[in-house]
Amino acid sequence: MGDYPAGRARRWPGIMGVAVAALVLLISLAAALAPGLLPAWPLLDQDTRWAAALAIFAASYLALAIGKIPGLSIDRAGVALVGAGLMVASGALTLEDAYKAIDLDTITLLLGMMIVVASLRLSGFFALATAWMAAHTKRPIVLLCAVIAASGVFSAFLVNDAICLVLAPLVLELTLQMGRKPMPYLLAVAMASNVGSTATITGNPQNILIGSFSHIPYAHFAFVLGPVAVAGLVITAGLVALFHRDEFAFGTRMTATARANIRVNRMLIARALAATAVMVALFFVGQPPAKVAIIIGGLLLLTRRVKSKRIYSEIDWSLLLMFAGLFIIVAGAQRALLTPAVVAQVSHLHLYRIPVLSAVTAVLSNLVSNVPAVLVMKPFVVALPDHARAWLTIAMASTLAGNFTILGSIANLIVVQKAAARGVVISFWDYFRVGAPLTLMTLVMGTLWLWR
Repeated sequence: MGDYPAGRARRWPGIMGVAVAALVLLISLAAALAPGLLPAWPLLDQDTRWAAALAIFAASYLALAIGKIPGLSIDRAGVALVGAGLMVASGALTLEDAYKAIDLDTITLLLGMMIVVASLRLSGFFALATAWMAAHTKRPIVLLCAVIAASGVFSAFLVNDAICLVLAPLVLELTLQMGRKPMPYLLAVAMASNVGSTATITGNPQNILIGSFSHIPYAHFAFVLGPVAVAGLVITAGLVALFHRDEFAFGTRMTATARANIRVNRMLIARALAATAVMVALFFVGQPPAKVAIIIGGLLLLTRRVKSKRIYSEIDWSLLLMFAGLFIIVAGAQRALLTPAVVAQVSHLHLYRIPVLSAVTAVLSNLVSNVPAVLVMKPFVVALPDHARAWLTIAMASTLAGNFTILGSIANLIVVQKAAARGVVISFWDYFRVGAPLTLMTLVMGTLWLWR
């Protein structure tokens, strides 16, 4: 009997989650049926669509921020798909408008980049790079700097989520074999991946979105935000070392341990590295990133050594599905909710000021995650005088804000989950005590850089 109140308390989130989902479904159904049942009341029909769009948008973003609907076995991709379907069902968007809302450039670029990263991983390149790092780092602080450099540089060009999926288990295995504490190095993987990904359009999903929306040239994007990423990586190394002084303070020398034979295919490594180099070079000379990525990714599938289905198994299809759903949810909300009065109210925030835009983006990114935050900000950027500078500010702030908590970015969650699978627990506080000051310091630095 004594456990009953506690058990009931644990059930409440699930009950509330199911109740909210049912309420949103009922509101959407009412909006869908209103035109047929009440044809003489067009104003009421408009009001029900407004209410449905607001309910779908708010509930979807809340579930995306939590990562699920309590009480139901559904993930972020499923939430986005259901929300998109309800936007169409409620009449906020037609099916044709929903198709048009999906930014195919973003989906295509993400897919191409995932194929490139999968080819590098399956060739054994990342495992070989990790082994080289182990053999050539004699002190813990040098190993930390090497991990940060690898995570930051790879993430700048190859999408940080994919890099964390690859590097987290390799760094975890490496540190355990060398008798080091894995946590600071795993924190370095996550935080450096976020910071390093600030540098380019292909660094993370929200930058890919921004590149598609803004049409900022790849080289200009990197020229402006690259220095922010480099300085941020230096700050990351300093803060991780500072908060984990027991691991780095005494300059203990390390001895590389013998590792099991690493399975590599040198021909595939050479091929994948050449393809990556050509891809990045084409980005910098101004070729459309989506076009380049999907062509290079497709060419990498032409091989006798790796079956295509192994590449497909490495692709995060749920992320692509989530993006498609989010495009539709935001388009429906914009059409139903974004009235001139709302735009006028938002204009009072003075978003044209870089510090204000940076702060609003950072806060919003921690409330609903960075990708949804960028989609929400899109209609308000149109009214700003300097679109390019505004988009660069949003890219910087939404990315660096991802280091504030474990929940700040998908990359963080990937590292924490990979660590937990091997019995290494990274708590909310373990991450926050380093991530919070890192976020504040890098945001201030990035804001001042863009405000200069």
